[in-house]
Formats: sequence, C-alpha cells, structure tokens
Amino acid sequence: MGVRGWIDGDESGREMLSRVLTERPYLHLPPFQKFPLRVGNVVELVGPSPCAKTHILMQAAIDCILPKHCGGLGHLVLFIDLDCRFDILRLSQMLRNRIFQANENKSNDDEELFLECMKRFLYIRCYDTLEFLATLKTLHYKLQKERQAQGISVNFLMIDSIGAFHWIDRASTSLRLGFDNRKALSLHNVYATVVQEIKKLLLLHPMLVIASKATILGSRYAANAGKWNLRTLCSPNSAVSSVTKKVHQFMYREYMPSIWQVGVFCVS
Repeated sequence: MGVRGWIDGDESGREMLSRVLTERPYLHLPPFQKFPLRVGNVVELVGPSPCAKTHILMQAAIDCILPKHCGGLGHLVLFIDLDCRFDILRLSQMLRNRIFQANENKSNDDEELFLECMKRFLYIRCYDTLEFLATLKTLHYKLQKERQAQGISVNFLMIDSIGAFHWIDRASTSLRLGFDNRKALSLHNVYATVVQEIKKLLLLHPMLVIASKATILGSRYAANAGKWNLRTLCSPNSAVSSVTKKVHQFMYREYMPSIWQVGVFCVS
C-alpha cells in the first residue's frame, strides 16, 4: 500500500495545505483541546504516579467513543495496557455518567448506547515486552478487521504506560525472541522495533498515539543535574479536566532511549 505524496500532481501550495489539513485535521479532544494535536502525532503524557494519567486517558477515550450527538467523535479507541492495572469498572462508570448527562437525565436508551460505546473501546493487555512487540506486529490485521466489522476506524492508540517494562528489560542482559537462541534484542533495539512498528501502523491507519509515562523525580539542585530534565508536570491536586492548570515544576530523569524520544510531543 503506497503512501500519498505531499504534492499531488500540479496542485498549488495552498491546495496541498488544504488537502493535508482535511485528511489529517487537528483534534480538539478534551482534555487535550489546548494542544495542537493531529492524526499522525505520537504524544507522551508525562507525570508522577499521583498525576492521574490513566484517568486522563480514560476521559479522552470516552470523548472518542461517544457518538456525535452526545458530544463525542464516534470512533474506535485501542487501549494497550502495559501496567496491567486498568480498571474497566471505573471506565464503565465514567461512561455511564457521561451518557446520563448527555441524554439530559433521560435513561430510556442509556443501556443500548452504553453497549454501543463499549464496542468501540478495544482493549489489549500485555504482560511483558515480547507480548507488546507481538501485539504491535499484528495490530494492522486487528484494526483492519474492526474497521470492516464496525464501519469506522481507530482514531486513538493509547499505551499505558510506555516505560512499564523498561527496568525489567534493563536488568536483563538480552531479550530472547521466543525459543530462538540465535537472535536477541538489546534494550535499544526493543524501542527501535516499537518505534518502527508504530510508524508502520500510522502509515496504514492514520491515528493519534498517546503514551503515558511515569517520571523519576529528583531535586533540581542534584549534583549531576546534567542528567536531569526540567519539565512542567501536572500537580497531583490539579483538576483532571485540564492538564495545564495548577502545575508545578520538577526535575525528572529521562530514562527512555533516544530512539523513542525523537519525534515525541510531550504533554506534561
């Protein structure tokens, strides 16, 4: 499957920009509406453990799977759970509350609408890096099957969280691919493969990728401050509905390999 070029034949620059913005428009999805995000972006949602990153992802997912007449987008969401702590009951309750509010407290068809929305929420849990890599390599067929079955495409790929297996993998000398002892993946190659597979997916299935990432906090006056980055992280006490309100500045150590960091837009 080929990729359409930036310039289509003899079109002018204005025509090209109009076409690109139509094919890949900016996404104004709560709680990320203040950020210039669009299909094809890979976004990091960065913050310490009490920052409610998973809750923010749930909120964005609900806005995507809700139909347009309820204020949503009416598209599919694929949620890859690497932390293995996802609470489906919590998501269900949040979704029911949104439906109840959207229907102006009329509950005659709330259950049918709830089931319709839940069908748009695709969930995958991975227990280690090899499962994650295998999932990424087979996602094209899963997304294609879902698009044919439901008649709509996936708008968001959510990964919670991208660094879940980092320290386990780092403690290992290598990661063997199945039972093949002749081939192994280094930590760098693991993330290189992740990035490569995500790029392939974005070519075939244009969508926004949002990956949460926990931080390692430290003092800004640390002796080896050169290894620490200064970023604005959302406060544990801030309202989840706005990731830009009431923020504090922390020093945090960047532990993800550079192959992942390149091309990632950070929302903190």
